[in-house]
Amino acid sequence: MRSLTVAKKEDEILEIKKQGNFAAVLHRLKKNKTAMAGLIIFIILAVIAIFSQWLMPYPYEQMDMTSMYSVPSITHWFGTDDLGRDILSRIMYGGRYSLSIGLLATSFSLVIGMAIGAVAGYFGGAVDNIIMRLMDIIQAVPGLLLTIAISAVLGSGFDKTIMALGLSNIPNYVRILRASIMSIRKMEYLEAAESIRCSKLRIIMRHALPNALSPVIVQATMGVANTVLTAASLSFIGLGVQPPTPEWGAMLSAGRNFIRDYPHMVMFPGIFIMITVLSLNMLGDGLRDALDPKLKD
Repeated sequence: MRSLTVAKKEDEILEIKKQGNFAAVLHRLKKNKTAMAGLIIFIILAVIAIFSQWLMPYPYEQMDMTSMYSVPSITHWFGTDDLGRDILSRIMYGGRYSLSIGLLATSFSLVIGMAIGAVAGYFGGAVDNIIMRLMDIIQAVPGLLLTIAISAVLGSGFDKTIMALGLSNIPNYVRILRASIMSIRKMEYLEAAESIRCSKLRIIMRHALPNALSPVIVQATMGVANTVLTAASLSFIGLGVQPPTPEWGAMLSAGRNFIRDYPHMVMFPGIFIMITVLSLNMLGDGLRDALDPKLKD
């Protein structure tokens, strides 16, 4: 009974501490203009993608053979492609696929990587050695090459692209969380939790993870940007989302044969990929400084 009371008080103290830490991080993040600009840009892109069905000027699949290869104009702001489809509409709708792939694939690798990394960092010893040797084997293969290999095995498509990108990024999160947990493994609050016989799962979930998440959050934010870029690369070489789906990488691939005569067909999808990656990197840098002010110059 006494152990339960102590555990409840411990949870209340931890909750208060987490709320205070969150408020402090949010305050520091708001003061970082670059990070806030990145966040606002990404939110705008996400809103456009979500509500693209009502915002785009033409249906994204509508073909107009009389307007093929049209350059940017008042009628078609970003021009049209080789089938007369409006590029602006396709970019707006294609944001659903590009951003979803980045977020879902990163979430997939983050959840699995955190689970494995937490076990490796907390238990150490033989468990840690086995897990990290497996991670070494996976990371011995270059990241993009591993993603291409997994994608080639699974095949093309939206869900398979998410799986390929997620699986190849798991070792990154395992290593980061393992190192973070090992740095706090001998802290007094973890020893106190062990002394009152908290379960291993409870200690990891309630005490170790909340205090080891900062570097993982930063990595995940920048990981979304890298995943969007890699997804575009897969689609460009024919292994990701396939045409006629208006994913940005697939649009680049479809327009590469016309780049000399009609550069607008690849320029605008490329610009949106660049803006997305830039905004997320700006946000990631700001989060890094907000979560650990000592890293800021």
